Amino acid sequence: MDSGPTMTQHRAERHETSNQEAAATPDGDAQKWQRARARLAAEVGAHSFQSWLSGLKLIAIDRGCAHMSVPSAFIRNWIVSHFEDHLRSAWTATCPSVTRIALTVGDTPIAVPEQTAAAPVEEEATANWAPSDAPQDEQSGSAEVPKFVADAPPEQGGDMSDLASRLDPRLTFDRFVVGHPNRLAFVAARQIADSAQVRFNPLYVFSDVGLGKTHLLQATAWEIGRKDPQRRAVYLSAEQFLYYFVRSIRENTTMAFKNRLRGVDVFLLDDLRFIADKDSTQEEFLYTFDALIEQGKQIVVAADCPPSELCGIDERIRSRLAQGLVADIRPMDFELRVEILRSKVEHVHHATGARLIVPDEVVHFLADHIVANVRLLEGALNRLVAHAILIGKPITLDMAKERLADLLRSKEVRITIDDIQRAVSSHFKVRQSDLLSRRRPREIVVPRQVAMYLCKQLTTRSLPEIGRKFGGRHHSTVIHAVRQMEKERRRDPVLARDLDELTRRLKAG
Repeated sequence: MDSGPTMTQHRAERHETSNQEAAATPDGDAQKWQRARARLAAEVGAHSFQSWLSGLKLIAIDRGCAHMSVPSAFIRNWIVSHFEDHLRSAWTATCPSVTRIALTVGDTPIAVPEQTAAAPVEEEATANWAPSDAPQDEQSGSAEVPKFVADAPPEQGGDMSDLASRLDPRLTFDRFVVGHPNRLAFVAARQIADSAQVRFNPLYVFSDVGLGKTHLLQATAWEIGRKDPQRRAVYLSAEQFLYYFVRSIRENTTMAFKNRLRGVDVFLLDDLRFIADKDSTQEEFLYTFDALIEQGKQIVVAADCPPSELCGIDERIRSRLAQGLVADIRPMDFELRVEILRSKVEHVHHATGARLIVPDEVVHFLADHIVANVRLLEGALNRLVAHAILIGKPITLDMAKERLADLLRSKEVRITIDDIQRAVSSHFKVRQSDLLSRRRPREIVVPRQVAMYLCKQLTTRSLPEIGRKFGGRHHSTVIHAVRQMEKERRRDPVLARDLDELTRRLKAG
């Protein structure tokens, strides 16, 4: 029988959640906005902040909604299309009690209507995020915002109606560009959204920053709400899970929290690493995980590394995550970067109404030089589009080189053997120490030969120097590896693509 948290648990949670409690203490709205503003500037960079976000002003915070003003309708639309996720992130990180953001043009005060606890999400004022490319209801033309919360009334003593976060209307399946690096994760997420039958549980998606994990999880929740409103899905970041759990302890509503989460059909948790070393929160997540699995409910979790490398996460959680389908999203190849840029151009046309021409040579230039993640790639394109709109000049290759000079300076960085070994070990999912070892299974030999080949192509080191950096091997071993890779890349298109992708990533820094 669950008699609620013990005094020891309370003490542990107080220590664990000092930052969240500090954020929840009474503070002036101006101070809250200053913290969020500083976070926002750091996240988007000084140039983008000054150009697009410096005119944001806070009008009021009312019932979890931050009402803000912007100088013009154009600026408002641009912020919604390009900086919404950053603005949400800044508010969530510095003031978790703010769960919605509303923008208005000018400084006219907003009269916030009274709402009952049963008021549906769809009836909230149109000042809430509603970009032009949000899913549309065919009859009314209004933005369709499904409710991703269990329909059961909240337990006595705590209103958990805000448990599910509002989803980003841009992060849908039709805007997720699929390619070889992300196909498995996409197909798995799509199957979960399309069918209530549980085929693999949990689905664990991992990748480096900015490659589409959050997009996939939110797209899954969007699609479930669109196709089958009776399926109850909740998407939360691990940070939000922690916040609501701690709040339920402070407000003595832990049973409402437990019942709400354990009554859903699909639970999607993003950025699991956030609760590393937070023992009580991990314990609650583990109980929720087991309860949902026992009921045959679907769980989707995202993080930045494989389950075995989740430092600070309980071994019981790691083992459970590894039992399901583990799908990685690998770094984007050149073809996927090109498709993402072309898709982004189309959405810019749709959002702004501006029929901008982005020549293929500019698209290929961006795809060839900016390889780290989708956010950097889209950020580079946004710079060019903003400059073209504000200055009134066409986008050309020369303009791209000039406006993106700071991003391209990394090309001047000297590539080292250690850089190549790290990149190859990450790409092929092997340990860097394996490349230096005497082990000879094929899954180690091929990455080792790839690394030696790239060292010969991309550095000025001699063959004996390269050999010494690979566990003291003779230079004849390096010669053999180089010749083998030159022969294999001509007959193996997959290997050729890996070599090209690694070369681009290393040259881009």
